[in-house]
Amino acid sequence: MFFATIFFMVVKIFVKMLPHIPPMEIVFFRCIISFLITYYLLKNQGHDILGKNRSLLMLRGIFGTIGLYCYFVILQDIPLATASTLIYFTPLFTTLVGVVILKEKMKTIQWFFLFIAFIGIVIIQGFDPRVNIFYLLVGLSGSFCAAFAYNIIRYLRDREHSLVLMIYFPMVAFPVGGILSIFNWVQPSFYDLIILISIGIFTQFAQYFMTKSFQSEKVSKVSIVSYSELVFVVLIGNIFFNENFDILVYIGMLLVTFGVVFNILLSKDDKKYL
Repeated sequence: MFFATIFFMVVKIFVKMLPHIPPMEIVFFRCIISFLITYYLLKNQGHDILGKNRSLLMLRGIFGTIGLYCYFVILQDIPLATASTLIYFTPLFTTLVGVVILKEKMKTIQWFFLFIAFIGIVIIQGFDPRVNIFYLLVGLSGSFCAAFAYNIIRYLRDREHSLVLMIYFPMVAFPVGGILSIFNWVQPSFYDLIILISIGIFTQFAQYFMTKSFQSEKVSKVSIVSYSELVFVVLIGNIFFNENFDILVYIGMLLVTFGVVFNILLSKDDKKYL
């Protein structure tokens, strides 16, 4: 999971380096590369790319696209560490959606740690003027959409090939991103193109290493390594993007991370985020 964390962190930095490129345009470039790579792998293995549960697969793609767009918006417009903290809510929302949709159970103590995480968000929003209600809602909406997509994956993981589950995300996202980008297109420079292509490639590597980690380790162990990224993004944001925080904001970030990690550790089904 260490390599996946590094690659995901590099992707965040690349997105942060493109504040002049609209988020939906970044979605387009990131997903067309993922689509081409996944399509090649599927065809090479002789699988039907459309799968059997097409309505649910399409929903997986739609929710994934909305989540990615929200993700890129907050990465560009608010501090790197704060954006990462909002994204950490995805596994909590995955659990909540699972309770409603898949009729799963949550332990009482998990609700307590969920409350702790939300207290952390309130502190961050209250003491960091760069994080207004709009960006807070965008970040949490992105995490919720990603959680909905993950629950669809969980439901279909024994019914569809893993590559089919993967391809529906970029297969929806890149045409949507391309069409919507027409109205707000910014011509990338050669330097921008290199970064945009790198975002797609690094994301693919990150997903590969993350999948391998989830296959070989419990999600709780993998997640702890993943959330250690916060230390690095705080340092990177400070050094390269001149991002500084009030001490209370750091406390809020720690509360969110604490709440999320312990919620996962206490999860009954330690494989459920696969």
